[in-house]
Parts: sequence; structure tokens; C-alpha cells
Amino acid sequence: MLMPRQPVPTLHVPTLAHGNFKLAEDAAPNFTLVVFYRGLHCPICLKYLLELGRLQPEFEKRGVKVIALSSDGRERAQAMADKLNAPGLRMGYDLGLASARAWGLYVSTSRGVTSIGIEEPALFSEPGVFIVRPDGTLYYGAVQTMPFARPHFDELLAAIDFALAKDYPARGEYAGAV
Repeated sequence: MLMPRQPVPTLHVPTLAHGNFKLAEDAAPNFTLVVFYRGLHCPICLKYLLELGRLQPEFEKRGVKVIALSSDGRERAQAMADKLNAPGLRMGYDLGLASARAWGLYVSTSRGVTSIGIEEPALFSEPGVFIVRPDGTLYYGAVQTMPFARPHFDELLAAIDFALAKDYPARGEYAGAV
């Protein structure tokens, strides 16, 4: 389990239009928002990433860099990016499932063709959203076992505003006896 205020796992993936992404070498002024999505086969991911693309400039105004990534290969990631039409959104691909697990993501098996007629990969990771401090430590994390009920990006923006204004620390850091 990832712990707030502790270093997050290594994250290094290629992106479609922004070169290689290495979290440790790409620190934002305030935070990096890392959005793991299920892949091209997921209609909920498309809707979710459309909202992320729409709000990306708002994150950037707050000193937050954004990346969306999945275990899809380049071709499927490009197909998702084409649907999104958000050229400024960094789209990572080829996320290894061992890396997904290191981030605490759940891994699912294929159920075949989805409701939008796209075959699910044999294995793929479920969604997760993380906010990482420039020093590489976890500030916020949310993982799902299902594609439903994800954090809303407008609420994350409000949370970032509060955190920056109040110098609010990452919570959930206690790992001692209970």
C-alpha cells in the first residue's frame, strides 16, 4: 500500500506526443496529477479523460502537471487520444502491469468485447488517481476496483486550492499500531 508523505514507485512510460515521461525527472512546481485509466475499451474512461482534458489548463494554472496513462500499447493509446482531441494532455502508454501493481492498482482479466465494440486486453489495470509532490512523495491517492465512481476533477481542483492556500499536509500517513 502506498503511504502519504512517502516516495511513490518509479514511473517511466513513453507518451504519444511529449517524449518519455519520468516522474522523478518531471517535477511540477506544486504537484503532478497521475491518472491511470483502463484503456481504449472503456467508455467511462473516455468520458473521464474528456473532463480531464477540459480542466487541464486549470491544473496548469495551479502549478500541477498532468499525465493520463494506461497499459494500452501505442496504437490503442493513440486511438484514445484521437477521440479526446486534447493535444496538450500527456498520454502515456505501455504501463507494465507490475508497475501498475506497485502503484496499488487492481488488475482485471478480459471479459471480451465491451459495450462500445472494443476488445478488452487479456489483462489491464483498473483506474487510479494520484497527486504527487515535487519531491516524489504521495499527497493523495484513490484507486478503484471498478470503472465507476472516480474522483471528480473539479473537486480535486478545489482540494488543491485549499491545500496550497492552507499548506495542508498529506493525510493518512500514520502507520503505527492501532
